[in-house]
Amino acid sequence: MMKRRIFLTLAAAFGFCLVLGIALQPRFPVVNGAETTLLVSAAASLEEALEVVQADFEAEYPNIAIDYNFGSSGALQQQIEQGAPVDVFISAGVRQMDALEEKDLLLPNTRGDLLGNRLVLITPDDSTLGLTDFSDLTQSQVERISVGEFRSVPAGQYAEQVLSNLGILAEIQPKLIFANSVRGVLAAVESGNVEAGLVYATDAAISAQVTVVATAAEDLHDPIVYPVAIVGDAASPEAARVFVDYLSSDAAGAVFEDFGFTVLD
Repeated sequence: MMKRRIFLTLAAAFGFCLVLGIALQPRFPVVNGAETTLLVSAAASLEEALEVVQADFEAEYPNIAIDYNFGSSGALQQQIEQGAPVDVFISAGVRQMDALEEKDLLLPNTRGDLLGNRLVLITPDDSTLGLTDFSDLTQSQVERISVGEFRSVPAGQYAEQVLSNLGILAEIQPKLIFANSVRGVLAAVESGNVEAGLVYATDAAISAQVTVVATAAEDLHDPIVYPVAIVGDAASPEAARVFVDYLSSDAAGAVFEDFGFTVLD
């Protein structure tokens, strides 16, 4: 009887330790005894918001680390097409994501629309030109206007649509100074090297050196949508799914809204 009691006690203790061990396991499995690191290529306009999201995410999933590669969506698209070891891509335009999907470079059924934004006209904070509308860009005192590259920068593509639909693109074309990212446009305006620039509302919101003088009507350009997807050759697709799902969580959505983005359903 005593032996049976001792056996049952030991069995119960072993079972408790086993359950405790399972409970203490990470919420996502550790790969090869080390944490999983995801490479996330993301549009430059998302940098500040995603850095906050990263801190919150890694606190909840301590075994999944995030490395960001920020840049123009067009340049990031080309890097993926050339075989860059990217796990997740977040673009500032659907055109770049469409191109990857058409080439079967995305993991099927992982693409979704994450965020929205607005396009605005900005001037240096100390500007004395008194610009109040996009049409003012035709004035002779406006000599330099910074925009993103029309071919590769989504913000530049939206800017091209706005200026074209307003009927002023041909007139102001000689004034355009092209930047390789929307942050390049912001920097040009902040420095005073140009009299005006077209950026996202979220870019203008993080700078104390620029003033928003006009917001483009949404019917002047394609919808500004930030799609997200897992790249087909992702080294850690399971961890990538965890991160992509987190981007659509209420916690991440609150961060994006704090930075001025619109969270899409």
